[in-house]
Amino acid sequence: MATNSASSNPIGDKTGPISGKPPSASAETKAAISNSSNADPTGQSQGGQDGGPGPEGAEKVKTEKELEKDRKKAEKAKKFAEKKIKTLNASNAPGASKNQAKKAKADAAKEEPLAEYVEETPAGQKKILKSFDDPLYKAYNPTVVESAWDSWWEKEGFFKPEFDSQGEVKKEGYFSIAVPPPNVTGALHMGHALTNALQDTMIRWSRMRGLTTLWLPGCDHAGIATQSVVENMLRRRQNKSRHDLGREKFTDLIWDWKEEYHTKINAAHKKMGVSFDWTREAFTMDENLSAAVTETFVQLHDEGIIYRANRLVNWCTKLNTAISNLEVDNKELEGRTLIDVPGYDRKVEFGVITHFQYQIDDSEERIEVATTRPETMLGDTGIAVHPKDERYRHLVGKSARHPFVDRLLPIFADEYVDPEFGTGAVKITPAHDPNDFTLGSRHNLEFINILTDDGTMNSNTGKYEGTKRFDARYSVVEDLKARGLYVRKEDNPMKVPLCSRSKDVIEPVMKPQWWMRMRELADAAIKVVKDGEIKIRPESAEKDYYRWLGGINDWCISRQLWWGHRAPVYFVQLEGETTDDGEGHHWVAGRTPQEAEEKAKAKFPGKRFELRRDEDVLDTWFSSALWPFSTLGWPKKTHDYAKLYPTSILETGWDILFFWVTRMIMLGVKMTGQVPFREVYCHSLIRDSEGRKMSKSLGNVIDPQDVITGIPLQGLHDKLALGNLDPKEMTTATKFQKAAFPDGIPQCGADAVRFSLISYTTGGGDINFDVRVIYGYRKFCNKIYQATKYVLRNLEKEFVPQKRPNKTGKESLSERWILHKYTVAAKEINQALADREFQKSTLLVYQYWYNHLCDVYIENSKTIIQEGTEEEQQSAINTLYTALEGALTLIHPFMPFLTEELWQRLPRRPDDSTPSIVKASYPTYDASLDDPASEAAYELVLSVSKGVRSLMSEYSIRDDGKLFIQAYDHVTYQTAKDQLQSIKSLSGKGIGSIDVLSKDEEKPTGCVVFAVSSGAAVFLHVKGRVDIDAEINKAKTKLQKASEVTSRQQQILNDPKYQEKVSKELQEVERRKLADSEAEMRNYEESIQHFERLKLE
Repeated sequence: MATNSASSNPIGDKTGPISGKPPSASAETKAAISNSSNADPTGQSQGGQDGGPGPEGAEKVKTEKELEKDRKKAEKAKKFAEKKIKTLNASNAPGASKNQAKKAKADAAKEEPLAEYVEETPAGQKKILKSFDDPLYKAYNPTVVESAWDSWWEKEGFFKPEFDSQGEVKKEGYFSIAVPPPNVTGALHMGHALTNALQDTMIRWSRMRGLTTLWLPGCDHAGIATQSVVENMLRRRQNKSRHDLGREKFTDLIWDWKEEYHTKINAAHKKMGVSFDWTREAFTMDENLSAAVTETFVQLHDEGIIYRANRLVNWCTKLNTAISNLEVDNKELEGRTLIDVPGYDRKVEFGVITHFQYQIDDSEERIEVATTRPETMLGDTGIAVHPKDERYRHLVGKSARHPFVDRLLPIFADEYVDPEFGTGAVKITPAHDPNDFTLGSRHNLEFINILTDDGTMNSNTGKYEGTKRFDARYSVVEDLKARGLYVRKEDNPMKVPLCSRSKDVIEPVMKPQWWMRMRELADAAIKVVKDGEIKIRPESAEKDYYRWLGGINDWCISRQLWWGHRAPVYFVQLEGETTDDGEGHHWVAGRTPQEAEEKAKAKFPGKRFELRRDEDVLDTWFSSALWPFSTLGWPKKTHDYAKLYPTSILETGWDILFFWVTRMIMLGVKMTGQVPFREVYCHSLIRDSEGRKMSKSLGNVIDPQDVITGIPLQGLHDKLALGNLDPKEMTTATKFQKAAFPDGIPQCGADAVRFSLISYTTGGGDINFDVRVIYGYRKFCNKIYQATKYVLRNLEKEFVPQKRPNKTGKESLSERWILHKYTVAAKEINQALADREFQKSTLLVYQYWYNHLCDVYIENSKTIIQEGTEEEQQSAINTLYTALEGALTLIHPFMPFLTEELWQRLPRRPDDSTPSIVKASYPTYDASLDDPASEAAYELVLSVSKGVRSLMSEYSIRDDGKLFIQAYDHVTYQTAKDQLQSIKSLSGKGIGSIDVLSKDEEKPTGCVVFAVSSGAAVFLHVKGRVDIDAEINKAKTKLQKASEVTSRQQQILNDPKYQEKVSKELQEVERRKLADSEAEMRNYEESIQHFERLKLE
């Protein structure tokens, strides 16, 4: 980075003396001293004041306690004043370095306590901005900057979609997103913050480009998760179950709980600066969304896509409901492992396989089988062997007798059995194992359920009835030993299925449920992606999409809960008949009870019946799958649905690609005849700093509000205590917090949080969260804040910017350079956002702000503004305004609060009545500002001045530096000649002279060299001022490095594969690198020769 080394002061500060008498104390310091002496109870008086009050001013005699309080207060103020003067004096004392001055000033600033910020703007009104001279506005303060804007934006309706007078979207088109609805179960986490940051960036960018935009907010009722949380709360607070309250009162309790947490979630959203249209907020159990669920179920049931079947489901005994395969976490075990299971005081053994024997009926012979779940043998109804297994061929057709219940187990042959695995004989439990279910169906075995819904053994298990399933596991083994049937137990690698919600061990159980036939829906979903109607990014997510849909199973949509959408389906109980409700013939679906009754009459003409509505609710993901179109009004034909559907993009984490994204596409295509969105972008998952998935039990779940506002370590601990962690988990979580955040989390602000999360997003691997990175971007926010302050201070009160940001033809080289950088940045950022290259977009806008605007142009414009002619000053200030205005609008989608705060302070261009940066036009590429020649010329100026500063610093030349610039082509030579004054001003102090040499002139002797590029080099005369032998050694070291670079570049460019695969443009970049390194080598070789000759002189 090229900076003016003659000044290391903060942007906008005047250069102060490095020696001389200390400055006088500031007004604040004088006031502090005055206050301290006024309050001093020891008798010391302020100058010009009597030792005590006269009779008229007699005060009430203070108590000893009050006097002591006053004394301590006065001493504190006095010490603060003295310390401030001391630091100020030290920073400006003779011999004090710039770094010391800077540190002293920073320390003094740290010591000065700021008053708590109180927002004076009435809610919904435009923010009252105060002067930068106000102590709270002097430096970037997220609390101050982020206050008041959100309520004004919302009240002004800036986030509502805009249609033309005919109700059509604007000519630029539309961009709509339905936010992935967070579960209404508690606080948002960093994953939500990432989603918000990415989506809001796209929405704000699209709005600024003139599109009709809608970002629709909402929450999901989260059936299992919400009911589980409220049930636990009810148990803890009142020692009651939901059954004690009854369905109606319990659901009323959940609605109350939902309202409380829904409000908290929305407040957290607003703290992030999201540009939601809150007037269209949705909830999955709103009236219209519930109507969409009913419509979908009834249509699909009538078509036979939704059907009733008694099949194995994943049963969670803790939650008392079926769950889908996607809600099951498979825990990998390598061998014997003890696992905590809800409802058990002691850990339960898994990861072992138990061998035991069955007695052959009417025989002394036994057959050995093995199982990882000994308790399931109580539900065994058969034994399978391979038909070609000679060991058991004589037993096929016979039966084994169950030792604990009165049951014979037929022995049959099936090629499914692997004769090489285990004993080659397999016990079959059709009602409790998916593979056994298939074999049992094929061979007409009896299906015997052995479990109650809460996980105890039922009446089919004989003496074990009422025993908890894993207690029965140990009892069965002991009883097998007692009967001499136990063989052995050994380690066995296995997977244990756990409920992702409750961590209970899942049981495969036979249950009559509602299922959705998925094959035809999946085929249609595959087709729309292959046909290009939906683009899925990144490519890896698209491959996963095809793979999962290719092997999809039917979807169990029933849930045995009270919170959710109750299935709109009714059982027809015919009078005088006993009917099994497990089969689907006696069920009818209806949008209303009346419709169901009409269907029942048509189905069973002349029969008398009663209708009973199903108690079950539907899987939460069923209603979520309708989200993109139900939120826009479907099944009604609303204006929003007609104009803003399909939505533009679905942006979400890759981990719910199967849960949610595929189902939205399947049901969107089926129910609306259109895709639900045109694009899917799957972002990475946020993990902790150690790369682990965030989990409450680990204590590594981060609330984005804590990063925005900051929180001490004890505050993090206190939040853990409010959760549902058991003591062991609490210890683990607390330990992690101490290690990861020993000093708590510093205040970073919403803009820094947003920018950092977007900068992490590559569409590739997961993100390891590091609060230090976010805090680093808070410093970037301060850079933006201070840069804007500097520009505003240099604008006269009557300054009026040009009507349009066009060139006048009077711009200096540096102005043409920054305008070129600006228009190229606009072009590249727009392209990066269009391509969803989010990390690249943040890098580009960061480079423009930090490297180009702040570190180069603002610094280098100071000389022109302070010393140039009036015309030069005016041109520089106009360019400064354009560059800053463009910079603020470029970064607004990423940092909404900071940019609004600063943009509102800028004077507006003539005829510009834009009320907010939210509605400002996003910068686009302007060919008239694109000036690669000026870019190359100014880059040369910057590189040459950098070379001068580098040589002066490396060789400790502080005065009378004699320098030469040798140009090796005509353009470089002319640029160096024309810009010599700029080079001098950018090269810092200590310069005696700088001469420009052509390629034909002799290289200066007695000099060291800095290779700028293949077009130029800088020489510093050091003869008589340095140790020549040491310099020869330095030059040889540099020559060796340059030689290695040259060799590498040659290998790259000469590689046939590289020449074949890499574009010509990139090859040209590498060739320029080679030319530069070769020039560098030549310069060092000549420097060594010069030094060798100097030794001989």
